[in-house]
Amino acid sequence: MAIAPILSWEGLGLLQGNGWLFQDIDLSIAPRDRLALIGRNGAGKTTLMKLIGGLVEADRGKRSVQPGTRIVTLEQDPFFTGYDTLMDFALHGADAPARHDVEAIADQLGIDLSRQAESASGGERRRASLARALASEPDLLLLDEPTNHLDLAAIEWLEAWLQRYNGAFVVISHDRTFLERLTRATLWLDRGSLRRKDIGFGGYEAWMEAVYAEEARAADKLDAKLKLEAHWLQRGVTARRKRNQGRLAKLGEMRAQRAAMLTPQGAAKLALATDDAKSKAVIVADHVTKRFGGDGPEGRTIIKDFSLRITRGDRIGVVGSNGAGKTTLLKLLTGELAPDSGTITLAKTLEGVMIDQQRSLMAPDKRIRDVLAEGGDWIDVRGVRKHIQGYLKDFLFDPGLVEARVGTLSGGERSRLLLAREFARKSNLLVLDEPTNDLDLETLDLLQEVIADYDGTVLIVSHDRDFLDRTVTITLGLDGSGRVDVVAGGYADWDRLRRERQQGRPVAKAPAQTTAAPPPPPPPPRKAKLSYKDQRDYDLLPARIEEIDAALAKGEADLADPALYTRDPERFARITAALDKLRAEKEAAELRWLELAELVEG
Repeated sequence: MAIAPILSWEGLGLLQGNGWLFQDIDLSIAPRDRLALIGRNGAGKTTLMKLIGGLVEADRGKRSVQPGTRIVTLEQDPFFTGYDTLMDFALHGADAPARHDVEAIADQLGIDLSRQAESASGGERRRASLARALASEPDLLLLDEPTNHLDLAAIEWLEAWLQRYNGAFVVISHDRTFLERLTRATLWLDRGSLRRKDIGFGGYEAWMEAVYAEEARAADKLDAKLKLEAHWLQRGVTARRKRNQGRLAKLGEMRAQRAAMLTPQGAAKLALATDDAKSKAVIVADHVTKRFGGDGPEGRTIIKDFSLRITRGDRIGVVGSNGAGKTTLLKLLTGELAPDSGTITLAKTLEGVMIDQQRSLMAPDKRIRDVLAEGGDWIDVRGVRKHIQGYLKDFLFDPGLVEARVGTLSGGERSRLLLAREFARKSNLLVLDEPTNDLDLETLDLLQEVIADYDGTVLIVSHDRDFLDRTVTITLGLDGSGRVDVVAGGYADWDRLRRERQQGRPVAKAPAQTTAAPPPPPPPPRKAKLSYKDQRDYDLLPARIEEIDAALAKGEADLADPALYTRDPERFARITAALDKLRAEKEAAELRWLELAELVEG
């Protein structure tokens, strides 16, 4: 017998501007549902969540709620203005939870609710919002980016709480690990319609690609060129994921190479004067200690006896609980803060860019064109001149949005625009402070790709475990005692070390060595038997891709002439069309070679 839903929508529709944001949506939520709500930035996920919670009026449709159902919404950016303390916020309104229940949750989350609301940090406000929402004993809990501003300890606590929770929940999140551990069904909001499949988030990407592949086949049969043109973003997503398989393999090789350069304790071998890594060093930390509060009992050592050589091309992840010293370590490594003892040496040629999710320079009334190209048609992308519409496409924007105002963009789209602007600046050091906040999953894939292709060094502070596992070569893990674990690998590698230490098990150690030994050679691959055509493609495609890259560079250089369009518009159009054709050929060649490489590698 089917279980009656606690909430349902029939024929839901909402107008936005001159059209429908979505329409004819049917949705039902059962008492124990664990639902991931997935969709691109701007698709309307937060708006749909508010419609489910009854916070927004629909233009069409019927909403039904089982009598007595308590629905609680954790908003992404709750309104704290007008409240004196965080406790005042947590207890406001006629439907406020009991004070003792709020205090119990707050104690577990480690938040003092007597803090002034106006001066509270983003993490403190998020914890206060969680204390209010969870203490309300909801039957249906609506969570919009619940892990934003939380440290790893708080995220793990929230995961454990939701695993014990007896009600239903719907969650919007960019945190893949969080979604994979908790959800059992997926709601996919895409181009104005809503699909549901009773698989957790772990099966979402395969489902999505199967849907897009079927749509592409149907479009091909109908020769629907316009529909295919509107589909470029989705095709790009599929291609990007396949290309990233090769990037992840390369990342594994880089981690193995870095592991061979680290001592068992994690300190880099600073004494290797002839080491190739020394010539590539961009930041060298030598026995660095930083303490705050003086030498007395009130003082605290944040960083103790930390040594590391960061080389060109390293991707460094910094993780730890709030207050453990991540920001201090970042400031030490970038030269913003001086150590109390030890030395920090930065390469004289170091030119850094910090991306910290601050959008203050992007005023709502500015156009996208103003933000990226100061009102022009061209943008210099790390020394290469590109047309603004093509660059927008690289960052998953519709090129037609070039005249759109920043204020019309969603929070996630603004974050993506910020990334596009900052990645264009010429630099050899990127510092990313919580770069994944407000980004959708497709943009996270894009960010992973851009970081992998970046020529310089990257420092990343993040609580997004999956993103770190896909991106960094070295993880610096802080536990708040002053110790910094230096681990070749991502978050999972540091977490394994941390748990072994907590359980009292001996931590695996590599033999001490005085020179950097090369990584062991990989086992010979088990090669599949390829047909003559497959073998020929496998051998020749890399050279063809290089030829395409050279042709693309030449074409883009020709287009960099600002007078070309007015002087010879026909030639401008020919070059533009040729570049589009070359990019499509390159994408097809890359995918073909990756498929063959997978066969060869078994």
